[in-house]
Amino acid sequence: MKILANDGISESGKKKLEDNGFEVDTTKVAQEQLSNYIKENNVNAILVRSATKVRQDLIDSLNGQLKLIGRGGVGMDNIDVEYAQSKGIHVINTPAASSRSVAELVFAHLFGMVRYLFDSNQKMPLEGDSKFKELKKSYEAGIELKGKTLGIIGFGRIGQEVARMAYGLGMKIVAADHSPSTVELSIPFADGQSISTKVETTNIAAVLKEADFLTIHISGAGQTLIGKKEIESMKDGAAIVNTARGGVVNEKDLLEALDSGKLRYAALDVFENEPTPAINVLMSPYTSLSPHIGAATMEAQDRIGEELADQIIELLK
Repeated sequence: MKILANDGISESGKKKLEDNGFEVDTTKVAQEQLSNYIKENNVNAILVRSATKVRQDLIDSLNGQLKLIGRGGVGMDNIDVEYAQSKGIHVINTPAASSRSVAELVFAHLFGMVRYLFDSNQKMPLEGDSKFKELKKSYEAGIELKGKTLGIIGFGRIGQEVARMAYGLGMKIVAADHSPSTVELSIPFADGQSISTKVETTNIAAVLKEADFLTIHISGAGQTLIGKKEIESMKDGAAIVNTARGGVVNEKDLLEALDSGKLRYAALDVFENEPTPAINVLMSPYTSLSPHIGAATMEAQDRIGEELADQIIELLK
């Protein structure tokens, strides 16, 4: 059985599949050429990340040839899941594999923002030798994360992983999920020990009101959750981190809040117009930016590849 890993797969995942008798093709095929390529090369399963789309028209064009669609990651906005399943196609993803890497990116942005590293990393190479004292003074208003309140919207695997890290830093947590509930959170340590605590999730309005920093972890591309009204309900000088989906935060309203001083800074790993983000977002002096790399760690890619391989072996071998 032949598998097309159109957006790539880790070597460990590829090897596990090949050791179990599958042929893995890692050719990167353009979206408009996918149908012909799959037909001509007798591909039975396709693995994608966020770049490749598997929509109804592609599924229909293959006349039942496709047996499985795999998404390396959590969200499946680029796949017509229900339609594929209605045609008897297995649709799988890897919801747990990238939680740690996304959570660490959240804190990479948080640490960079509170000490203005996103700005100083640009200005030091240009002005560090001539304006050292001025730069030092302009960044002396940094703050610590300890004791601050981290608001988490979406308290699934990633949101909970973010909370574990935040507790380790001495932050307070206020979280919102689909409905209020009590979440038992286990926090493991490197020596094998762990502690447990309980998180009572609440509504989004309460999170917005209390958060010094807001981080968003919901699925659903194009679903605007944070706009002008929500930002106005937040604390003055608060910050927003979006590593979830482009469009979850209204970028126009976000920039206005940053320019007015309502928000102090924001971090974006995802954008409304990927892969061509708006230039005014990219040029804002108040934003910490990364190019959709939430799951882009070597460890996460290995976990994703191996988890996909395990599911494929179970379903198709």
